[in-house]
Amino acid sequence: MEHITLLLGIVIITALVFDFTNGFHDTANAMATTISTGALKPKTAVAMSAVLNLVGAFMSVEVAKTISKGLVNEEGIQPEVIFAALVGAILWNLVTWLVGLPSSSSHALMGGLIGAAVASAGLGAVNGDVVVTKVLIPAVAAPIVAGVASMLAARLTYKLGGKVGEKTATKGYRAGQIASAGLVSLAHGTNDAQKTMGIITLALVAGGALAPGSNPPVWVIVSAGLAIALGTSIGGWRIIRTMGSGLTDLQPQQGFAAQTSAASVILASSSLGFSLSTTHACSGAVMGAGLGRKGGVVRWSTATRMFIAWGLTLPAAALVASGAELVMRTGDIGVAAVAVFLVASCVAIWVISRRQVVDHTNVNEAGTASADEQPGVVTTAIAAVAVPPTAGTTAAVTDEDLKATIPAATANPSTPAAPAAAV
Repeated sequence: MEHITLLLGIVIITALVFDFTNGFHDTANAMATTISTGALKPKTAVAMSAVLNLVGAFMSVEVAKTISKGLVNEEGIQPEVIFAALVGAILWNLVTWLVGLPSSSSHALMGGLIGAAVASAGLGAVNGDVVVTKVLIPAVAAPIVAGVASMLAARLTYKLGGKVGEKTATKGYRAGQIASAGLVSLAHGTNDAQKTMGIITLALVAGGALAPGSNPPVWVIVSAGLAIALGTSIGGWRIIRTMGSGLTDLQPQQGFAAQTSAASVILASSSLGFSLSTTHACSGAVMGAGLGRKGGVVRWSTATRMFIAWGLTLPAAALVASGAELVMRTGDIGVAAVAVFLVASCVAIWVISRRQVVDHTNVNEAGTASADEQPGVVTTAIAAVAVPPTAGTTAAVTDEDLKATIPAATANPSTPAAPAAAV
């Protein structure tokens, strides 16, 4: 193993803590729809996702190269800068987890790295072209591409399943959901675990333990894969609730379409080295699937809060990281102060989260999202031309479909939408 100083060791441990938070923060990306439709029990889904996240971590290092060798200039970057970046990323992950918003762990990490690098060495420390082509453009394109693909896939599944009995279709698509959820978990490990590999590799280069331009060592790949798998195994139940039922009510057909579309986008991006936000891709796919069924409702109040969180992720993490970097300029006392602040903040957030516990026993219960939110202009317009449900659908689903059509815009707002479990 490379020569590791005390500071470098602290940075590596902090990076693995970030990887752990990334795991439970992003569990929802793979398993929220599978849990909400009843295809898998919550604990089974989370355990399956954890194993496949670990497997996915060994499939590629292209995204790790983008982080370690492309986003910022390696020369002049010190371990303190990496530590500051991780502080910003971890705190943003925990705050958004606390409020149940599926924001991007990837963008939190990159925002923290950019903010700390700029505070340390100026704007010249950041490779602007890489930020635009491999971060910002994928951030905008991913949810749109995944959403459109998911909407079309959902319509196709209903069309193809029109001649199949309801019981057979439901059983088949739930089995398909399990397979597609596994694919998303594999893709998540391939994409997100690599970001921690990249940040640890950058820290090793900055600390003189690796030569510039080196690929992640094997021990870095293994430790990053284990950390994200462990984080995934505890479940990010708050965000699973938002993704599974807070954005829209999904049937198995829609869940299958959403997960397959998201996995395709994530795997394609990973192979190209794009530091894609899996959260953006999966959230866009869920909303697209919600619009792909006639009568499907996207709850735009929840979606709007999520979009705001997306927009704040990069600058918020960058601001915290730059502040941490400035404090650490005072020397060992500054480093210690930042470390104490990070630990105290994490403990405080955990204590606050205990006031209203969300776990596998209540993850499918109605959360803060309005379960009876009426369809807006976009939902109504798309629902009017969407493919109707398959023949033989239960009365509960038929009622929901009727309520969400254009004439139902003036229906009693207190009437709740039919739950996904009615399928």
